[in-house]
Amino acid sequence: MARKNETILNLLAQTPWWVSVILSITTYVVLKFIVPAINFQNWVLKVIAGAAPQVAIILALVLFIPAPISFFNSLRKRKLLDKQKGLNSIKSLSWKELEELVAEAYRRKGYSVIENYGIGPDGGVDLVLKKDGNLFLVQCKQWRSYKVDVRVVREMYGVMTAKQANGVMIITSGLFTQEAKNFAADKPIDLVEGNQLAVLIGTVQSKQVYSLIEINETQKTINLCPDCGGELVLRVARHGINAGNKFGVCSNFPKCKYTKTYAG
Repeated sequence: MARKNETILNLLAQTPWWVSVILSITTYVVLKFIVPAINFQNWVLKVIAGAAPQVAIILALVLFIPAPISFFNSLRKRKLLDKQKGLNSIKSLSWKELEELVAEAYRRKGYSVIENYGIGPDGGVDLVLKKDGNLFLVQCKQWRSYKVDVRVVREMYGVMTAKQANGVMIITSGLFTQEAKNFAADKPIDLVEGNQLAVLIGTVQSKQVYSLIEINETQKTINLCPDCGGELVLRVARHGINAGNKFGVCSNFPKCKYTKTYAG
């Protein structure tokens, strides 16, 4: 999924830091010692072999540049994931931070992840996941106020078919329309809503962090409005035949009129 203007340094900056280190060392050894020792018959190759030791250190240093960038980016993304404390925390992220958060989560789940840098908040495929020979395309939607509609799902399904991927994941910090869910129901499309994303992040966080929010996050997931994603506020009926019964009212009332009745 590399873009046309992608350079080798950009690509190396997206790989683990040790890839740049190994490539840098290998390049230096090959140009400094191996190439000059080869007895080339072609005069052009002889000239190149003679110049190789002089450019070895320069090229090796250039290839080493992405290593610290990759290391600090990796550290930053790990911290980004581990500091999340639930759905509200995730909703406060920018669209780019959401992509990085999802990418780090799937890395921890054992996937090889390629991030599609610089495309934009609505640029199609944001992440490419690979695991056990399977290819999955991911699009992230940082939509707080609107539900992701079926048009987005149809577009990603078309991309999946064109790229011959095994499946598609569309991940949002909000919700999907019912039409989008119906379209994805019988297809290799996973629709991940905000509350599901919060649980995913919690399960891959370091044990120290997860232990602090596990109970609270589970409770939040249960008490989210399925219509708009707002929190349900507990109320007790004081009058009528339901007096004494507990029920949940969406915190976005009267804009959202969802209610939930609790047993007991």
